[in-house]
Amino acid sequence: MTLAPDHLFSALTQRSVTFPNRIAVSPMCQYSYVDGISNDWQFVHLGSRAVGGAGVVFTEAAAVSPEGRITRGDLGLWSEAHVAPLARLTAFIQSQGAVPAIQIAHAGRKASMDLPWAAELKAVPVDAGGWQAVGPTADKFAESYAAPVALDRAGMDKVVADFAATARWAAEAGFLLAEVHAAHGYLLHAFLSPLSNRRTDEYGGSFENRVRFPLEVVRAVRANFPAELPVWVRLSVTDWVEASGEVPTGGLTVDDSVAFARLLKEEGIDLVDCSSGGNDPRQQIPVGAGYQVAFAERIRREVGISTGAVGMITAPEQADQIVRTGQADVVLLAREMLRDPYWPLHAAEALHKPGVWPVQYERAARGKVERRAPLPKHGK
Repeated sequence: MTLAPDHLFSALTQRSVTFPNRIAVSPMCQYSYVDGISNDWQFVHLGSRAVGGAGVVFTEAAAVSPEGRITRGDLGLWSEAHVAPLARLTAFIQSQGAVPAIQIAHAGRKASMDLPWAAELKAVPVDAGGWQAVGPTADKFAESYAAPVALDRAGMDKVVADFAATARWAAEAGFLLAEVHAAHGYLLHAFLSPLSNRRTDEYGGSFENRVRFPLEVVRAVRANFPAELPVWVRLSVTDWVEASGEVPTGGLTVDDSVAFARLLKEEGIDLVDCSSGGNDPRQQIPVGAGYQVAFAERIRREVGISTGAVGMITAPEQADQIVRTGQADVVLLAREMLRDPYWPLHAAEALHKPGVWPVQYERAARGKVERRAPLPKHGK
């Protein structure tokens, strides 16, 4: 018997959690919180995407500590006070049949920045309400960014402990999926890349040394998030910086990320979310439709781990083809979800799949209407 291939609206099970389809709302920073605490903006923003039919709904990057924020408006999860507002959110997302997910992060040397809609993008000094940025070394990301302090062993231990604590609070808040943010120039990516990690100790230099600290963090998250729930990792698969006279070593390569993904698989990671760039202003990114999908395909094929594809995925047929042809197991949409919170339901119509519209919208909904039932606890 030949099994039908997976498609955009086929279910996917990881550990005890079943995702009703392969569409995920990608983490999208909103910079709209005080002291990192979730609020009504996030509830409506993410709740509407759950109503819109996504299988997985991610929060934006949640900082594991106050100093791990990009800006003062970032979401956070570093204390018990953050849990209850997020629990309200996860309960609603799950009631709509979606899986509530959280991305946990530390901004590293890209921390202590002003809000992105400020008149000028610049670092906020400590004496003006900012905080000390940290990194693998004391190199700035760019001139307008704060000068970081290189993490010593005590500082690295604190970061690992902060990620572990956030993983525990995430489970308490009802998240059924956690993703470690190791992309876009933030702390873990900065350790992975030879462009930003110029350490001379056992955490810098060779590939084996550069992956050491990110693996410590991943290991702590996996150990402190329930074993029956999946953990993903988002990577910038390449820095998009080629070796040259100006940049003798070049940046992180796809080969590096394939090797790192093998190590992540050994650590019990369930999916690699394949993005790119964000670590060096000299990057040259050939942006176009599906320009990062090949990264997800290669890691999936060579490592034998599930992958997520992200970046300029906009059409239902495009997203469906990515899954059908085995390029990735999941597609993550960001800007397209901002333009249309109901993209999954409209995609179902376009692909002639049954749309699971909320009963409140059934009179206006086109096509077949089904009423939703909430997921049981942990998706069992």
